[in-house]
Amino acid sequence: MCKTAIVTGASSGIGYEFCKILNENGYEIFLIARNEQKLRAVAAELRKAHVIVKDLSKENSAQEIFSEINNTPDVLINNAGFGDHGEFSDASWGKLQQMIQVNITALTELTHLFLPGMLEKKTGKIVNVASTASFQAGPLMAIYYASKAYVLHFSEALAHEIKGRGVTVTTLCPGPTASDFQRVAQMKDEKLVAGENLPSSRDVAIYGYKAMMKGKSVAVHGWTNKLMSCAYRFLPRKVITAIVGRVQASRG
Repeated sequence: MCKTAIVTGASSGIGYEFCKILNENGYEIFLIARNEQKLRAVAAELRKAHVIVKDLSKENSAQEIFSEINNTPDVLINNAGFGDHGEFSDASWGKLQQMIQVNITALTELTHLFLPGMLEKKTGKIVNVASTASFQAGPLMAIYYASKAYVLHFSEALAHEIKGRGVTVTTLCPGPTASDFQRVAQMKDEKLVAGENLPSSRDVAIYGYKAMMKGKSVAVHGWTNKLMSCAYRFLPRKVITAIVGRVQASRG
């Protein structure tokens, strides 16, 4: 019987690379994103793929996906997410709402909808894509950093709750990555990413896939990122927040 996987944010970046890796490993894939043209282009590259065009910033999108698939997948990869740069007080509330809906609510609801079937079958793997931003507060990207902290803490707690029941939850925490994220977050030319030799989306997806197959709870990509995620534990939170704030303020 063919293994199945669901990938959100499948049209580009890490999600797109996850789709290719899963396809290479024999999975039938449900591709989810809001851009139909891009999704169909991805599907054309794969052997067994189904296009589901959904905007996860819409309130009922997760339930609609669940109803349309109507089956328990072997793998669920909650990859969709986006960020924005600037002061919270100046941000569009509509965009902030969309960020919370995509980064937190849709991810949580999809997990809640598909997890019971996995537990019933006593098999399944979930990957929730967070970020190295999960480990500290982020002035000038306050909602994005907070949303990724939620993903990390939620996923770690869930992984512990279901331990030993045949289903694993892996939180993938990439650092800055060569993907479409920087353009959406208006970061393309900023100092943190400009001129950097960033890891590719393919590298991050391969690392995430291997971590998923091993059932790792938290997977931080890159040795520098691993060291930084540990270092944050030994410095006062105010100091870390001030450092991140200076880095964010220096952008542009």
